[in-house]
Amino acid sequence: MALRIGFAFNQKPAEEGSSDEDPPSSEPPGPGSRDRFAEWDDAATIAAVERALSLAGEVVRLEANAEFPSLLRSTGSDIVFNIAEGLNGPNREAHVPAICEFYGVPYSGSDVLTLALTLDKRRTKEVLRSHGIPTPEWLVADASPSRPLLSSLGSGPWLVKPVHEGSSKGITEGALCRTGTEVAARVETIVAEYRQPALVERFLTGREFTLGVLGNGESARVLPLVEIRFDALPAGAAPLYGYEAKWLWDTPERPLQIFSCPADTTAELRRHIERTALAAYHALGCRDWARIDIRLDGAGLPHVLELNPLPGVLPDPEQNSCLPKAARAAGMSYDQLILETLGHALRRYGIA
Repeated sequence: MALRIGFAFNQKPAEEGSSDEDPPSSEPPGPGSRDRFAEWDDAATIAAVERALSLAGEVVRLEANAEFPSLLRSTGSDIVFNIAEGLNGPNREAHVPAICEFYGVPYSGSDVLTLALTLDKRRTKEVLRSHGIPTPEWLVADASPSRPLLSSLGSGPWLVKPVHEGSSKGITEGALCRTGTEVAARVETIVAEYRQPALVERFLTGREFTLGVLGNGESARVLPLVEIRFDALPAGAAPLYGYEAKWLWDTPERPLQIFSCPADTTAELRRHIERTALAAYHALGCRDWARIDIRLDGAGLPHVLELNPLPGVLPDPEQNSCLPKAARAAGMSYDQLILETLGHALRRYGIA
């Protein structure tokens, strides 16, 4: 009997922010304008993942909306391949896995706890710190932090971002603050726009890398390092891979050449970054795949910024999508990346 694969996803509305396309919500709208659906996937990505999965079995689309629980129960999937980001609440990325667990349906990727932890930047850092994994000093604020408290993070600059968001939502050019006054204004903006506290973090001045990790346990492996090349940004831009760089400046007509893969590093630095990434992957309980962002401090020490257990997988090689780019550098096609991730999940459940 052919493997039956449920495919869970969220598709971006035709026009982001359109009230006709906006799914119903019982919560305040939060970032209801330009970036509310930034984490969701476009139709081309969804079709590409579906095509890859079809090489392993029969694929059933399970859009992660209000009908998802009933669809999941009625389709009889052997496993769910999950890339759904959710919409409402600080635990939204864990909704699909939670429903799968409730009905006893196997699913790919990290579990409910890991997805909830990694979307909470504060809790992620607390876990990293408890495991001795370097991460920039931080504080969480819903109002202007006092000068002594801010000074405890160093003399600046500081990065201010929403505590419960991904895909660089809320990390605009204004997120990099060089004075206490700028920090106070940015915290106020985050709280007002996103209905959540802000994370204020010491800004590291070194090189930045992102790493894809595939697999589980001791067999988990790191794909070739991707370096973020800030010299590719427009003149005067902040050295950030933020909202503008991801969603405004990088267009099909004028792609932003911001990624270098494999990154040009010494073997010693590469191994240090890989060890740090794998330590974070295991400390947070990631499964099957993830993407990990790392930045060096002034002394060249790797620090973990964030983990994304639901990594972006844009299929077009001309688009800036870290995990597929790293996979191609490792000699893997897009289909192989998706199928290997599915294979890791199947083996975890003992499904042939």
